[in-house]
Amino acid sequence: MEDASQLTPDQALELLKEGNRRFLEDTTYEPSMDRMRRLELAAAQRPFAAYLSCSDSRVPPELLFERGLGELFIIRNAGNTLCTTALGSLEFAVTNLQVPLIVVMGHEACGALNAAVSLARGKTSFSGNISKVLQSLLPAVLETDPWADHIVDAAAISNVRRVVRELREEASPALLEPQREGRLKVVGAFYHLDTGKVDFLDPVD
Repeated sequence: MEDASQLTPDQALELLKEGNRRFLEDTTYEPSMDRMRRLELAAAQRPFAAYLSCSDSRVPPELLFERGLGELFIIRNAGNTLCTTALGSLEFAVTNLQVPLIVVMGHEACGALNAAVSLARGKTSFSGNISKVLQSLLPAVLETDPWADHIVDAAAISNVRRVVRELREEASPALLEPQREGRLKVVGAFYHLDTGKVDFLDPVD
């Protein structure tokens, strides 16, 4: 178990990369989940990274990075959108739990992005609540060109970059100040369903 207070943002990121490398090797992973570990976590949690990820059942961050109980503070919603709940949760992770790293991760064949593409093309209508979710994804779809080939994956990457950019440049002081001071890093990632590999995206200009 890694203590977030002892890690730099780059060290936290390397732990995730190392975990995904182990995941790709198909080795058996058995994180500590015994009674002593549960009692330790009942007293306090010290995650080393906060994660904004898609709700897709095929994309469980703890497994993809071979992390155990109490190591990742995860926020999941359809399309990994930066809604008010997601933003507030990330702020909590940074201000109250002092996580040094935020990862925003999209993935291959995202159903939410596929639905947003259908909406942009005028092919499908959805219920009011689903439409609200998809509206936040439309800018990424339109930015990519809704009629292009392989639009869903391209839009998913575009959406990750948009969310990362907002967290780096337009978020509240609770997130901007620790980034300026070097105590927090925000990065984007993209998960490939077929291979299991997570690509960390280049910095957003």
